[in-house]
Amino acid sequence: MTLDEPQEEPAPRRRAALGARDSELARRLSPELPTDTAVSWWVTIGITVFATLVRFVNLGQPHAVSFDETYYMKDAWSLLRWGYERGFVTEADKKILASNGDWRTLDFFTSSPAFIVHPPVGKWTIGLGEYFFGLTPFGWRFMTSVLGCLMVLLVIRITRRLSRSTLIGAIAGFLMAIDGMAIVMSRTGLLDNVLAFWILVAFGCILMDRERTRGLVAREVLTYADDRLALQDLGKGTGPFAGLRPWRWAAGLALGMACGTKWSGVWFVLAFGLLTVVWDFGMRRMIGVRTPNAAAGALIDGVLGAVSIAGTAVVVYLISWSGWLLHDGGYDRNWAAGQPGSGLLGFMPEALRSLWHYHAEMLNFHTHLTSPHSYQSNAWSWPLQARPTSFYYESFDNGVNGCTADKCSSEVIALGNPIIWWAAIPAVIHQGWRWISQRDWRSGAVVLAVLAGWLPWLGFQGRTIFTFYAIVYVAFLTMALALSCGTILGKSDADPRRRTIGAAAVGSFLLLALVACWFFYPIWTAEVIPYSQWQMRMWFPTWV
Repeated sequence: MTLDEPQEEPAPRRRAALGARDSELARRLSPELPTDTAVSWWVTIGITVFATLVRFVNLGQPHAVSFDETYYMKDAWSLLRWGYERGFVTEADKKILASNGDWRTLDFFTSSPAFIVHPPVGKWTIGLGEYFFGLTPFGWRFMTSVLGCLMVLLVIRITRRLSRSTLIGAIAGFLMAIDGMAIVMSRTGLLDNVLAFWILVAFGCILMDRERTRGLVAREVLTYADDRLALQDLGKGTGPFAGLRPWRWAAGLALGMACGTKWSGVWFVLAFGLLTVVWDFGMRRMIGVRTPNAAAGALIDGVLGAVSIAGTAVVVYLISWSGWLLHDGGYDRNWAAGQPGSGLLGFMPEALRSLWHYHAEMLNFHTHLTSPHSYQSNAWSWPLQARPTSFYYESFDNGVNGCTADKCSSEVIALGNPIIWWAAIPAVIHQGWRWISQRDWRSGAVVLAVLAGWLPWLGFQGRTIFTFYAIVYVAFLTMALALSCGTILGKSDADPRRRTIGAAAVGSFLLLALVACWFFYPIWTAEVIPYSQWQMRMWFPTWV
């Protein structure tokens, strides 16, 4: 019998069995969210408020320029004034710190353009804080802190959707709130927290696209549950398509913003694009599309996804350079005027050819950055936090800056909470095992995101890189930890003794992580503490 031939009406018992099977298929395609919506939002708000306090208290301290803030806070100010980055005068940092911070009147710049090595989005973001609060430490750290707080909120909501559990979402958000690297990067005016924010937004968007697409198919399964021929039509050919899929376009916008902050965002374009193709293939297999057709359908969706995700990202990236494109004063802005084009580049407008050349110069810088730095670290050491980056350090004698001991120290060190980071190693391995052995798509998504943020840096063994680059996957480490905590807690219908032991283990881990946050918080936030207490927190020689 072919699928096109009429079939006999199923007997009542068989029809009931088919209906139950269809309902189970619909449930697998689109599991219901928890019903505690109001409670979940109160939990989300509570943890986010806690994270906000941790990140915003004394945000203007240290009243100094920390690490690479020296570049980005001035570039951001230059973008506000002229739309492109200019060079700055000698000792500009000291003059800025001694000023009233009014960026509209201060002028510590030369008339020459500056050669910059990162796209503008992150600097425009920092500049937004400077616009409202001035060219001050608080002003240039404000927006990175806001994004750090929003990341905690997003982690909770995204993990809740992944796990279908408010508790697991809360655990992930709490861990994000008390992680040292997340705190330090939220309190420092660097680009990496902006990059991490947009990557997390993009992950949430592709997750919403997955839910929307499967929800549409699940509704069709239930709609045609009594019509076997109509239901079988879903599994014919390459399977159903879900139209324009707006969440993928939103993901493309977010990834364009990520790439417009730092080029390392491109790895997530590839990773998340691959995820959507794999998810589409799995959806088609679930509703009965044969493997070759399911692969073909996923490939077609992959091409459409490339247009919506990668295409949108490229457009957003180009728009982010509009300040440089619309002003003649930017570095190498008029390079193409004296360089005749050839081949495909010959058909490009001069502004775009100049931008292409500028990007070649930036790429040359990044690939040949081998200058030694005392805090550089190999990517292999990042999971262990073996060589954290010290952004700021000052020592004080008794009576200076509130020092009450013979000698005091004040430091900002981008050190991840050791309890969280060390526990994340087995958690990521555990989630990788669940991905491979149990085909848990949630584990696969989280592990792939971690790998996209870490693996590419293993290929730059000769380049000068730093541990704080890992901020791009901290959110996904907390998700992996939360999912593994869910396994330790056990299912809701598990034996009470099993649940009690699991709850005790998870509770002890969270309490230990919170204690570690309290212990290390002074060296994350430049508190002035006795030198002996600072030494107590330097657990390893490589942390000094």
